[in-house]
Amino acid sequence: MKSSDFDACCNFDSMSFTVLIPARLASTRLPNKPLADIGGAPMVVRVAQRAMSSAATRTVVATDSSEVVEKCAAFGVSAVLTRADHPSGSDRLAEACSRLGLADDAIVVNVQGDEPLIDPALINAVANLLGERPDCAMSTAAHSIDQQADFLNPNVVKVVLDARHTALYFSRAPIPAARDFAGQAWWEAGSMLPKPLRHVGIYGYRVGFLRQFPSLPKAPMEQLESLEQLRALWHGHRIAVHITGDAPGLGVDTPEDLERARELFR
Repeated sequence: MKSSDFDACCNFDSMSFTVLIPARLASTRLPNKPLADIGGAPMVVRVAQRAMSSAATRTVVATDSSEVVEKCAAFGVSAVLTRADHPSGSDRLAEACSRLGLADDAIVVNVQGDEPLIDPALINAVANLLGERPDCAMSTAAHSIDQQADFLNPNVVKVVLDARHTALYFSRAPIPAARDFAGQAWWEAGSMLPKPLRHVGIYGYRVGFLRQFPSLPKAPMEQLESLEQLRALWHGHRIAVHITGDAPGLGVDTPEDLERARELFR
């Protein structure tokens, strides 16, 4: 192979991928969350603007609301209207892939619609990793946990990896656990052990798998942990994990989160 051919096939920074941002208006903690104003623009537009700074070929919002479509259009953001009865964001993305005519071997990155400060470099890394790992149907990200309280917090999802940084399991429980676990083993061991990993909720998918995913039976451990990614592992699909040195930007789940995001944009 000529060096130019090698560069062309291995230059993952220039690989083609699409960012899809699911956005639905029904939110119990923060009604109409995608349309919440942050610095003069709806939150979902702020998310899309960050994604548009990545290397993605295109960025599209997938929503159940014609109002969201209109607001996106006003700011030059592409959006596609999907059904309102989807039980999850992955179902909505699967429909969006069909509406956009994406090929089964295409790569999409699911960026959550409540991440107005997401790092474009993280989006690139998740897409590039999936391009490098043909053995995996999905990719995602994680970073080291530095605080014991986070390790014990069930709202902080942990992930354990194999030697190639492929996910073995995701859990709300503190994993991996020492045999005589007393909640402090990691910190008592100091530098003797690698730090546990916190999962970051960004996903890369091969479109063919994403189309298949909603039809897969739910896994018992998925229902127990309330973690949808466990369905993929249950059915034998592999998830590659990018380790990032930085914690993700502020996510917006509550009115207090929204005020913090607004202050950061000010």
